[in-house]
Amino acid sequence: MKCKCLFACLLLAICQVSGVAQYSPKYEFRGVWIATVENIDWPSRKGLSVEQQKAEFIRILDLHQRNGMNAIVMQVRPAADAFYPSDYEPWSEYLSGHQGQAPSPFYDPLAFMIEETHQRGMEFHAWLNPYRAVFHLGKSSVAPDHITRQHPDWFINYGTVKYFDPGRPEVIDHVEKIVRDLVERYEVDGVHMDDYFYPYPIDGKEFPDNASYKKNNPAGLNKADWRRSNCDSIIVRLHRTIQEVNPEIKFGISPFGVWRNKSKDPEGSDTRAGLSNYDELYADILLWLKKGWIDYVTPQLYWEIDHKLCDYETLLDWWSQHTYGRHLYIGHGIYRAGTNAAWRDKHQIPDQIDLLRQYDNVQGSIFFSSKTFESNANGWNDSLRTRYYRFPAIIPPMKWLDSIPPGRVDIVNYRESEPKFANNPFIQIDAQLSDTSESIKSLVVYFSNTPEVLGKQPRMMVNNIKFDKTSFNIFANDIPYDWKNCYIAISCIDWNNNESALSNMVQVIKTNKGWVIPK
Repeated sequence: MKCKCLFACLLLAICQVSGVAQYSPKYEFRGVWIATVENIDWPSRKGLSVEQQKAEFIRILDLHQRNGMNAIVMQVRPAADAFYPSDYEPWSEYLSGHQGQAPSPFYDPLAFMIEETHQRGMEFHAWLNPYRAVFHLGKSSVAPDHITRQHPDWFINYGTVKYFDPGRPEVIDHVEKIVRDLVERYEVDGVHMDDYFYPYPIDGKEFPDNASYKKNNPAGLNKADWRRSNCDSIIVRLHRTIQEVNPEIKFGISPFGVWRNKSKDPEGSDTRAGLSNYDELYADILLWLKKGWIDYVTPQLYWEIDHKLCDYETLLDWWSQHTYGRHLYIGHGIYRAGTNAAWRDKHQIPDQIDLLRQYDNVQGSIFFSSKTFESNANGWNDSLRTRYYRFPAIIPPMKWLDSIPPGRVDIVNYRESEPKFANNPFIQIDAQLSDTSESIKSLVVYFSNTPEVLGKQPRMMVNNIKFDKTSFNIFANDIPYDWKNCYIAISCIDWNNNESALSNMVQVIKTNKGWVIPK
């Protein structure tokens, strides 16, 4: 693997010297987590007005769109609460400051966020925490009708947090009801859960679930296997529910970065993590992948390259060998910027992206979390905009969910801009869809100085397609200065990211008057 890294660096150097365009994959998931718990990312504080909340979210979305992201993972249920009107759980305290208090004037934050996200051609993954019920026993606002007050026997206090007891069948029923309601009422592209299954262990303190273990263990499993079976049960149940309601919605998990250490299991990674998914959090991620219960996994590889105990590169390689045909997106810990020498290095995240792009079984990245980008920590926004995410990417389609491409789109006309636009000239393209029966997510625009490579590198996306006919502009400044010819073709993608056949090709040529249509 170290040899691969050296090869990548040499290739990069050659590209920079020769002026060859930087490699940018056609297909790549580029996401960011937006956390609401404790107002980490949005809203910035409790009690903002509705207009302030909306303005903040739009500003955040625009930032990520400029950075080249094509998806957000939005926390909508941080602690048995909701960022949307729900018959089952109260409004989140992180909106108003008081759990159960609706926005005033009323609006549906989730519906608003989905609409704004989709208008930008980005996917919206609804992030839920399955087992956390009260974030802080001494500080959190808890509504009178909260589930912890209705069914106190379902819950276990551990440290400063109140958790659903994963061993109770009623808990699985409740969480399934929440997810069913969500996917029935909202056009989410994915349902996402993070690393919080059984809680991270507290030194010297056992999670007190003996009563549930004795009552709800008909197979007579040992406690570790019983706990894992409880997590298995909720995952397979949610998988089946999502498939039943809308089989095109993705189901993803972002677990702790180590499944098991090699010292405990020969199949584990060559790491020395202090805990693991399998042994301490009781989440058997590999089983879920093998069974096809989840569509993607995003291990939180929040360690730096060459970390002594959990090296990023070692874990990247390990996870790439354990995908079982599902998608693998890497979780990057950008929140660690500035915490030590490795995370003060502006090359840390660029180098991580360079490494993951060497693997065919790695389809992209998700960054934790949104607010780190707001400060442009280590200049990483600039790295994404000018190099890594300079050109758009199509989210890799999941063929096991949907493999049927949309109908072709055609270029029916194109023209040069009028003389009044001489300071910012463009070519206007008129496009028409051949099939209007399916909703189209985006037009994918390709242009190149040689026709042979059309269809390989998207140059721009035209989003929010609502009609069978649409027009867009390619500005002269978007075309590389040294080109003499520019060949243009387009395609369209549906909301499952299946791409149509390529359109007809048109050409413009560069003259002393600028880019013109050849006569």
